[in-house]
Amino acid sequence: MTRRKDGNPGKSRQAVEYGTTLLTDNDIYLFNEGSHFRLYNHLGAHPLDLNGVQGTHFAVWAPAAKEVSLMGDFNDWSPSRHPLRARGRSGIWEGFVPGITRGALYKYHIVSNYNRYKVDKADPFAFFAEVPPKTASVVWDLDYTWDDADWMRARSSRNNFNAPISIYEVHVGSWKRLPKEDSRSLTYRELAPELAHYVKRMGFTHVEFMPIMEHPFPGSWGYQSTGYFAPTSRQGTPQDFMHLVDYLHQNNIGVILDWVPSHFPADEHGLAYFDGTHLYEHADPRKGLHPDWNSYIFNYGRHEVRSFLISSALFWLDKYHVDGLRLDAVASMLYLDYSRKTGEWIPNQYGGNENLEALAFLRRFNQEVYKSFPDVQTIAEESTAWPMVSRPTYVGGLGFGLKWDMGWMHDTLYYMTREPVHRKFHHNELTFRMIYAFSENFVLPLSHDEVVHGKGSLLAKMPGDDWQKFANLRLLFGYMFAQPGKKLLFMGGELGQWTEWDHDGALEWDLLQYKPHIGLQKWMQDLNFTYRLEPALNQLDNDPAGFEWIDASDSQNSTASFIRKSAGARDIVLGVFNFTPVPRMSYRVGVPRGGYWRELLNSDAAEYGGSGLGNLGGVKSLDVPYHGRPSSLGITLPPLAAVFFRHEADG
Repeated sequence: MTRRKDGNPGKSRQAVEYGTTLLTDNDIYLFNEGSHFRLYNHLGAHPLDLNGVQGTHFAVWAPAAKEVSLMGDFNDWSPSRHPLRARGRSGIWEGFVPGITRGALYKYHIVSNYNRYKVDKADPFAFFAEVPPKTASVVWDLDYTWDDADWMRARSSRNNFNAPISIYEVHVGSWKRLPKEDSRSLTYRELAPELAHYVKRMGFTHVEFMPIMEHPFPGSWGYQSTGYFAPTSRQGTPQDFMHLVDYLHQNNIGVILDWVPSHFPADEHGLAYFDGTHLYEHADPRKGLHPDWNSYIFNYGRHEVRSFLISSALFWLDKYHVDGLRLDAVASMLYLDYSRKTGEWIPNQYGGNENLEALAFLRRFNQEVYKSFPDVQTIAEESTAWPMVSRPTYVGGLGFGLKWDMGWMHDTLYYMTREPVHRKFHHNELTFRMIYAFSENFVLPLSHDEVVHGKGSLLAKMPGDDWQKFANLRLLFGYMFAQPGKKLLFMGGELGQWTEWDHDGALEWDLLQYKPHIGLQKWMQDLNFTYRLEPALNQLDNDPAGFEWIDASDSQNSTASFIRKSAGARDIVLGVFNFTPVPRMSYRVGVPRGGYWRELLNSDAAEYGGSGLGNLGGVKSLDVPYHGRPSSLGITLPPLAAVFFRHEADG
């Protein structure tokens, strides 16, 4: 290092080699064309051995830059010592710097051609970052030896539409924390055995992590991402997160990641105004600024942005063995007037409010994911009635595998929060879902969004005294698991938390010293295993052949009954639901087959905290036609309860 006599670093530039590159001319062509979806192998920081010289190759896209240089702990953060070279007219700046190896901190110093703008930016393609609130990127590799070959070979059978999928949604920073004197969240490696053991014991098939991509503000829960290729360093290194995924896979648990291409934050070190221009975002705030989150919206029509985003999606599936991606806030991408008043948005070329560029991006995203990873799932959180979200692109759909059923969630929660005496006037909120239930491949979500921002916990939403609150929540869970569709529950719901989720705290595990909470947790466990073991409850989750109403119109008694069927109706499960605290003795239900119907589950059983009313193991049918069926059952229907029966023998 050259120093002046005063001891400060001088301005002489150290060598940056240009004799090697990870970017071929074809890579650059595809990137600029918008069809390079493995950019993580070429852009960013990549440690190399160049003819026996250890160093790192850097490449960054900044087409409006006049100068781009490398600064970091290796050059006292000097903005002038390690200039990069422009690669033709591609907009990419690159160079190989000897001596920079794994663990080095760095940023790009960008001098724009516009407005004399100068800025220090984190690497958009960095694999690792400093622990926030620090913002530098870290030179890193992704070397890891995976031990999940058995899972990867078999996961197509675990992820398909005919498989049971019950998802446990987790925020890694607050699922569990160390004792109060320390109170820090668990690292990825600390989390791995505890989470795997719990999820396996509870019977969930998959874990969905709220965004683990690096983000500056913890209060955004990860939904304001800056690191689209880096797991947050708050819980450890990339290899530590790989270990977490690997460990879950070894315990036959799938891993889904929340992925957020709908918006990004305005933090100076991030993507916003990257090279002195609106590079990743739209320049016009009517298209480029999200009014709800005061964040930027990607310019989906820009070819290089499309390459960037789809590369990020494939990166997690490729390098981290992830089994699915859930896209947040898809509705905000689809509509140009989303959360905007008249005059605050720009119509598309046909005068409509559809975001044609976002539509094209989403379709291409799904095509590329399923082309490269046909055994994973993409899942859309889409809150409107946009048609064919989970239908193939070749028939005009968006191409997602699954879609959250937000309508079911809203209607059912509205219904369940009403006092039982009023429910008979709102019976349609309970049954309306079946009009559209098979228009998409649905996931039924009770997610984190329902237990934040003053909405109260699931248990606190329920009406009545404490006993009735727990009974109502068990009933809600039972109705959810009987309905067609895959399932998702946010952590803590199964414990019966009294308070809203707090991302700075931990779940209220100490509640499990109390019987009502133990009973609720046991109920969720038994629901999960029954759902997994009964083909009638999972095999035709997205097929109308798997569902049949018995009685959807008993609004006066606030009851509902239906059957679920496996392929060919070989297995049949009957669900009967009482949404009032009035027990109904000898309640008659028509059934399609005579014989013995075993009671599979009863949410009013004493072990779950119920009153103990039941059917003594099962009921034999009578040759009494009812509900248009040749036979019927006279059952005991407990108060505020879900009861499941399985047909086991003909009469």
